[in-house]
Amino acid sequence: MSEVVFPPGFVWGTATAAYQIEGAAKEGGRGPSIWDTYSHTPGRTLNGDTGDVAADHYHRWADDLDQLAALGVGAYRFSIAWPRVQPGGSGPVNQAGVDFYSRLVDRLLELGIRPVATLYHWDLPQELEDAGGWPARDMAARFADYATAIVGALGDRVHTWTTFNEPWCSAYLGYASGVHAPGRTEPAAALAAVHHLNLAHGLAGRVIRELAPAAQLSVTLNLHVIRPASESAADADAVRRIDALANRAFLGPMLDGAYPADLLADTAGVTDWSFVRDGDERTAAVPLDVLGVNYYSTTLVRAWDGVSTKSDSDGHGRSAHSAWVGSEQVEFLPQPGPHTAMGWNIEPAGLTELLLRLHREYPDLPLMITENGAAFPDEVSPDGAVHDDRRVDYLRRHIAATHDAMAAGADVRGYFVWSLLDNFEWAYGYDRRFGIIHVDYDTQQRTWKDSAHWYRTLTTTNTLP
Repeated sequence: MSEVVFPPGFVWGTATAAYQIEGAAKEGGRGPSIWDTYSHTPGRTLNGDTGDVAADHYHRWADDLDQLAALGVGAYRFSIAWPRVQPGGSGPVNQAGVDFYSRLVDRLLELGIRPVATLYHWDLPQELEDAGGWPARDMAARFADYATAIVGALGDRVHTWTTFNEPWCSAYLGYASGVHAPGRTEPAAALAAVHHLNLAHGLAGRVIRELAPAAQLSVTLNLHVIRPASESAADADAVRRIDALANRAFLGPMLDGAYPADLLADTAGVTDWSFVRDGDERTAAVPLDVLGVNYYSTTLVRAWDGVSTKSDSDGHGRSAHSAWVGSEQVEFLPQPGPHTAMGWNIEPAGLTELLLRLHREYPDLPLMITENGAAFPDEVSPDGAVHDDRRVDYLRRHIAATHDAMAAGADVRGYFVWSLLDNFEWAYGYDRRFGIIHVDYDTQQRTWKDSAHWYRTLTTTNTLP
């Protein structure tokens, strides 16, 4: 095999999210979020785990940034906790919270690492959920106000501002299947949430353009690679239907300024979409500098025959309620291995396929892989190391798949490993480890896994080890 070399200027990074690593849930003036409420509700998370302490990054941030510097990365993608900046989701800022992120950004710049800040990675202030949450239109205005506060404070020190991480999860897992906070199971509310997330993205994007004109503007989507179980017309239509809900419900408004007509028709039995007002879709379509792409696995669907036991192996957590609003006639099939600890199939070719689709449909829009990684049951060996050969193989194959897409013309500017640290993996608590750095949750000891050493070789040579 010939050497895989990435071009000069290609950005290598790692990614984290505030609720998953920070801890200090009641310190520094931080208010409660929907994930505080959800994780403290019995039966919602594995083993009753919460993000109260997590990886204690709030107290250990300086040491964690030194780990980043040692890794040789050029960028760090982190999220800002809205309830740390505005405890109730509106009103004056909490200066202690702003100062925390200001110190973080300043230190990154001192280390020569680009700060890539996500405004929203799922930790909605509980007060705003009590007022209706994302299904309520007022949320979009509240989000724009929050963006005004934090972008105004951190200004142009942040290299890239990302409005949302995976709004698909916020809408459908939070309000349809209920496997994520706030745990509601209301299909029409989920579609209203889709729209208000799109609208909030457009409003906040315009704030960023105004207040930080030198910064890059981005959004991160977990776009699904959906494949049919057969070549039948019925299975092809199942792919079309899920593609509308998973991908085009966000790509349409954000990039094309309109919802796809088939999405509206497919879901007409759930909602009349009257929450979409004149001009909303144009507002959502704020011009982007880069599109963030999160990729982990593929999705296999077919038309359900209505008789046999329906398979719901969509990889997004078990629930009696479907995340796939208005698509009761579609079933999600298990896929052959190998699988990660999340039960997700390992399919690097799907990443190439996704990047080339985006390049084909949006040829002028640069792409950034903002999350890619794998959970495996890692342990510290008697020699004091963490030998995670399967993760190294996963990363090598997916980064090679990224290179394949670039060789075929896709404009991919960078790659961020998920994740820097083992952390609170949402409803799976601390049972699933995604980090390239191992965290002992009893002592908060950090230990580089073999994958971290491997990644450092890549970041410092631009050549796939």
